[in-house]
Amino acid sequence: MTKAPIGLQELRRRIYRKAKSETTHRFWGLFVQITKVETLAEAYRIAKGNAGAPGIDGQTFQDIESEGLNAFLAAVREDLVTGRYKPMPNRRVEIPKGNGKVRTLQIPCIRDRVVQGALKLILEAVFEADFRPNSYGFRPKRSPHRALAEVRRSVMRRMSTIIDVDLSRYFDRVPYCPLVHESCSNSAGC
Repeated sequence: MTKAPIGLQELRRRIYRKAKSETTHRFWGLFVQITKVETLAEAYRIAKGNAGAPGIDGQTFQDIESEGLNAFLAAVREDLVTGRYKPMPNRRVEIPKGNGKVRTLQIPCIRDRVVQGALKLILEAVFEADFRPNSYGFRPKRSPHRALAEVRRSVMRRMSTIIDVDLSRYFDRVPYCPLVHESCSNSAGC
């Protein structure tokens, strides 16, 4: 007897429940879930909903759909499964800030956004189970308004210790080379 395939949302729920109930469980086979066309299609839908600009390849959502979304998703899946997938460089765009400085945005191509989104859809279910309930930063179904409500509740309970951490431009300063190459030192010139 063969099992009926489960939908993406049900898969995410099952992964979350398993991670929550068995904190030492190690997940195997997640790559198969990431490369499913259903997962890639949902990641594409989310990326398109964000209505971002094209990446370095200049390809737009309209371009992809005019050439065939199913063919695009199949090609992304094939590259992932065969190990040929390589992310493209991000397109750098400088946005002027009010104080005369600029903020640099790095815009990935749509293909890379889809892969990143598929990874997020599956891995988020694993890691969400480990987060504290009062953690709000960039989490699903959380908002700044809910975070403020949590602060209000804490103040009402006479909790008054505040720790302020500024991670301004943190990711601009992370040394890339040692993260990617094990044998790299900062002086290697990556």
